[in-house]
Amino acid sequence: MRALSIFGNSAYTRRERSKEMPDIVLTRIDNRLIHGQVATQWSGSIGANLILVANDDVAANTFRQGLMDMAAPSYAQTRYWTIEKTITTIHKASPSQHIFIVCETPTDVLRLVEGGVPIKKVNIGNMHMAEGKRQVATSVAVDDVDVAAFKKLQELGVELEIRRVPQEHAEDISKLFG
Repeated sequence: MRALSIFGNSAYTRRERSKEMPDIVLTRIDNRLIHGQVATQWSGSIGANLILVANDDVAANTFRQGLMDMAAPSYAQTRYWTIEKTITTIHKASPSQHIFIVCETPTDVLRLVEGGVPIKKVNIGNMHMAEGKRQVATSVAVDDVDVAAFKKLQELGVELEIRRVPQEHAEDISKLFG
């Protein structure tokens, strides 16, 4: 019996999809990476059993990894890889791995896509206000580098959505470019 994937609009079964690409159920930009929202709300709602933090700094920081491991749900494994390791390794994922990629910045996601990681949709969750950034949505502040990365992602065919938690409606992405 073939079970249809409940993630995305693909008519492929998980088994058929896995022959072609890893099962990336969601990619999220969240400068807090793994925390309560990611662990309790997003991971469960998308059926992820592997949370992959793709970030060069965190991949080298075992202290931060330990803190995030404490927040991660017990049913999901965690990995902390550099952007380059993610690019070179993700295609070896097991068909049983339903991967939730979390990145800190849109530039990190762009590097993954340009490196061949098959990301089709990006959830923009938390990008906090900092010097040089402007608030464009409830939980999203961007600068010119972020906007350029978002534009390039769109040019590459990646769908973007602004949504803090799964229960909320997505916000209009034109806010990113205004």
